[in-house]
Amino acid sequence: MNGLKRAFDLVGTALLLLVTSPILLLCALAVRASSPGPVIFSQMRVGRDGALFRCHKLRTMVQGTPSLPSHEAPANAVTAVGRILRRFKLDELPQFWNVLRGEMSLVGPRPCLPTQTELIERRRQLGVLAALPGITGMAQVRGIDMSNAQLLAETDAAYLRRASFWLDLRILFATLYRNGGD
Repeated sequence: MNGLKRAFDLVGTALLLLVTSPILLLCALAVRASSPGPVIFSQMRVGRDGALFRCHKLRTMVQGTPSLPSHEAPANAVTAVGRILRRFKLDELPQFWNVLRGEMSLVGPRPCLPTQTELIERRRQLGVLAALPGITGMAQVRGIDMSNAQLLAETDAAYLRRASFWLDLRILFATLYRNGGD
């Protein structure tokens, strides 16, 4: 499964980059025009086996906002453009670079911050840290965010027990459908 998953990640990401590059460019221009600061926001996240890596996103918050999980960040820190990017998950597009580098997969448990110790420990107990984190995952399509560490870790573990090429395809399509149909 690992070789097939990596091949799918590389081919899928290359195709998605071709399709989304004009959208990514427009989003980057909108971020640049709407608020001062860099277009790309990079943040340390917990990856496979607990290794830290820099996860890239389009910046959706005002510059200088503390590095907190999204559910803990002040609502007024999110820019107007950032709200739109988040709603349609367009802020995640730079993570294709993380996939190409082998730090992430298209589908898997979402990477958390190193400060989310309860989630990290629960994921460690359930074997979730053995997997590459994903741009999207089962928890995301089920609407489970990182504010419920126990439920999130259990959902991630359930995904890993059932992981298959077809499940990943279903999660990718559910992500596209869910985000486009809000």
